[in-house]
Amino acid sequence: MDKILVTGGAGFIGSHVVDLLVEQGKEVIVVDNMSTGSYENINKDVKLEETDITDNRGLNEVYNKHLGIAGVVHLAAQSKVGPSVDDPGNDANINIQGTINLLELCRKNNIKSFVYASSAAVYGHAEQLPITERAETNPLSPYGVSKLAGEEYVKAYGRLYGMDVFALRFANVFGPRQSPHTEAGVISIFIEQLLQGKRPVIFGDGKQTRDFIYVKDIAEAVVSCLTNKDKQASNNAVYNVSTCSETSIDHLLSNLCEIMEISNNPRFEEERPGDIKYSYLDNSKLKTDFNWEPRTSFKKGLEQTVNYYINKK
Repeated sequence: MDKILVTGGAGFIGSHVVDLLVEQGKEVIVVDNMSTGSYENINKDVKLEETDITDNRGLNEVYNKHLGIAGVVHLAAQSKVGPSVDDPGNDANINIQGTINLLELCRKNNIKSFVYASSAAVYGHAEQLPITERAETNPLSPYGVSKLAGEEYVKAYGRLYGMDVFALRFANVFGPRQSPHTEAGVISIFIEQLLQGKRPVIFGDGKQTRDFIYVKDIAEAVVSCLTNKDKQASNNAVYNVSTCSETSIDHLLSNLCEIMEISNNPRFEEERPGDIKYSYLDNSKLKTDFNWEPRTSFKKGLEQTVNYYINKK
């Protein structure tokens, strides 16, 4: 498998996936409408096609221009909860219809490998921790609903057309290139606030926990699914991608302040409605099936992320 199409390849996670694919000698075509992606993130050895995943004609033109695509990594998405609540139709158009458009592109052109970026948001409030892939899905927002719907379409195409499909439910991803303007980017938000001399804001008591996973470990999981030739198509190829450990927000901030040698003096504000209190995901299924595991410790990942933002200033 030498030619891979990556949607959202100019974005935070996508650019790291692209870098790893290039490192492994793959020819990569990036599809990105550049609404949130950055030209700075784009690997110099890839071909960029500025096309929207909701544009069928544009997607077909990309394929005809780059015949022989063997696999698709679908990372482009509307990824914010707030806008999904304000405009669920737009959220569904991007996350559901856009996914269908790509699956149809694969069906029509006999592309047999498809990796889909889903989210822990599909679970909602979980009754048991760690959360396994067998846990009930109760998304709390249109965003979570649209990512779950995308999973179901991906699995259906796998069953109908014998495609190797994988839906990867990402935990809280962090690392270099993450925008501090995203809802999920609490680490990049804290770093920016600290660098600006501001007091970081913690909503609630800071005891809420999340499963923070370094972006390069996410990239390795994506590429493992895409390139593992021993893995057969599955009717339920859903995987958590996580560290299977929980870190509280106040502990996170304490670590950052220690690394940056800044006093830890957060400002506490009222807990936000709908925020999940405790969350971390079981990753044993992915570890067993693909011999994958996260290799970057939380502290090391924080250090590398801080260095990135300091050097960027």
